[in-house]
Amino acid sequence: MKLLFCLFIFSMASCNSLPSASNINLENLRLKNFDYPFPVNFFVFKSQKQSLEMAYMDLNKSSKDVVVLLHGKNFSGFYWRDIAKDLVKKNYRVIIPDQIGFGKSSKPSYYQYNFAQLSLNTKKLLEHLNVNNFYLVGHSMGGMMAINMTDLYSNHIKQLILINPIGLEDYGKYVQAKDINFFYNLELNKNIDKIKSYQKKYYYDGKWNSSYEELIAPFTHQIGSPSWKTQAWNNALTYGPIFSENLLPKIQRLITPTTIILGTRDRTGPGRGWKKTNSNYKLGQYHLFKKRLLKLNPKLKIHELNDLGHMPQFEDYQRFSKLFFKIL
Repeated sequence: MKLLFCLFIFSMASCNSLPSASNINLENLRLKNFDYPFPVNFFVFKSQKQSLEMAYMDLNKSSKDVVVLLHGKNFSGFYWRDIAKDLVKKNYRVIIPDQIGFGKSSKPSYYQYNFAQLSLNTKKLLEHLNVNNFYLVGHSMGGMMAINMTDLYSNHIKQLILINPIGLEDYGKYVQAKDINFFYNLELNKNIDKIKSYQKKYYYDGKWNSSYEELIAPFTHQIGSPSWKTQAWNNALTYGPIFSENLLPKIQRLITPTTIILGTRDRTGPGRGWKKTNSNYKLGQYHLFKKRLLKLNPKLKIHELNDLGHMPQFEDYQRFSKLFFKIL
């Protein structure tokens, strides 16, 4: 009942009026001037009384072994480039969607974001591509979605691999409830320096490498443009499922072969800035998650990458990829 109420609130909040498509810069909103590493296709489908476009990259279509890569909240599909190239070399077909609200996909003026809906959208895309069985990989918020998708469609998923997923703790237990407008204002006030500062502090232990610049490049096309309000609104709405959907019970009942890769230096803890006043719990302590997760579900396989953070696939690709392909 609590979850249904939260989703109702998020749905109502998403109906607030925003600039119409004719009044915003669609080129920046859909990243039309930002090149992806591979050709981009669009899957058109109906959802929540509207026609939407899901951008996706589809590589090595002749292969029967399919890997689906799910991006995190602060990213979109473009950042899977290196992993995708190596997967193709090993003769996998690779499908990389931009979820609705992200990257080159549609940015609705209203949408009820939840992981079941995003999972269903992705399942429809795969059905459209005649893909019935696949390996599923999720990073960060994409890990939360991958857990939910595996819970819903376990008979279609050969193996689940999670890379520093968020959602490995029950945020609702420790974090104050916030109106969507709170997140909208947070997004509106973002700038490149703030984004870089956040990632530097929590992803990379205060260090910065010039190669990380490409990960924040899409924001340079959007922040300050006429389209930013619409993008910021979608960004705000996607906080809804992060804080309202506790995925620990779904992790507990996972039966699909599941491996979690943890960069133990990661300190990503959504909501740490507005924790409940009586909570002393420290969010985002990834070096402590292995023991907790194995107690929750002993069937999980967990590999720790010491001295790496939220983005092990970027901090040390050689070390990460050696482990990743051993797992796959």
